[in-house]
Amino acid sequence: MHILISNDDGIQARGIQTLRRLLEIDYEVSVVAPERQQSAMGHAITMHKPLYARPLVYGPHSRGWRVNGTPADCVKLALGALLASPPDLMLSGINHGSNLGQDVFYSGTVSAAMEAMFLGVPAVALSLEDDAMDGFSWVATFVRWWLAQPQFVPPPSGVVYNVNFPSLGRVAPQRLEVVRLGQRDYANEFQRAVDPRGHEYYWIAGSRRDNLDREDTDVAQHHRGAITLTPLHALLTDEATLARLSSFPLPLQLR
Repeated sequence: MHILISNDDGIQARGIQTLRRLLEIDYEVSVVAPERQQSAMGHAITMHKPLYARPLVYGPHSRGWRVNGTPADCVKLALGALLASPPDLMLSGINHGSNLGQDVFYSGTVSAAMEAMFLGVPAVALSLEDDAMDGFSWVATFVRWWLAQPQFVPPPSGVVYNVNFPSLGRVAPQRLEVVRLGQRDYANEFQRAVDPRGHEYYWIAGSRRDNLDREDTDVAQHHRGAITLTPLHALLTDEATLARLSSFPLPLQLR
């Protein structure tokens, strides 16, 4: 099996390199990732400057390219130009920080997986709350084991798996729970300051707010110490509202 790895933390990030080192034991691995930190870039793509892909050689079964672009750029470039043939699976991660609830709309990790899905490659986003107790190594070991098990069912066409791992500082997870997307949002705050030239600027800040009322969500189960898997798709149309609204013609004077 040929696996493509990307993420938004940058190609030298510990999560990417830990996953690559463990999976290259069993699989052919290609890494195409941003050359620097690109967290919270969402699904941005680069349209107004050239992209450079600088090759890296890791070992006999793995290679890589560092790209001066976004996570979605990296996946587009990998599948459209860099790889001789499409990979069998795309893994985005291991991200440093969870991607739960509303996070999926901002996350470069989830967006990289979505881009692979758009281009016909099964994709899984992998995120870890923190690296307590060498968490990246534990997650990479789990992924290597999971891919070889009958419990691993590749995402169907049009679906991405969003997988989140809790902090391992307390105890290793006992279960993987398949759950719906929960509610996580942020109390936005803006810290105002003035630069040395007298120009006003702002830092976006704000505390995280997790809704734990529903137990069948990624947010709630993450707080309970489980690995969570949420299948996501990009079909955003609200069918109930679509059925209630009616099309209508415009008056002649507006045409």
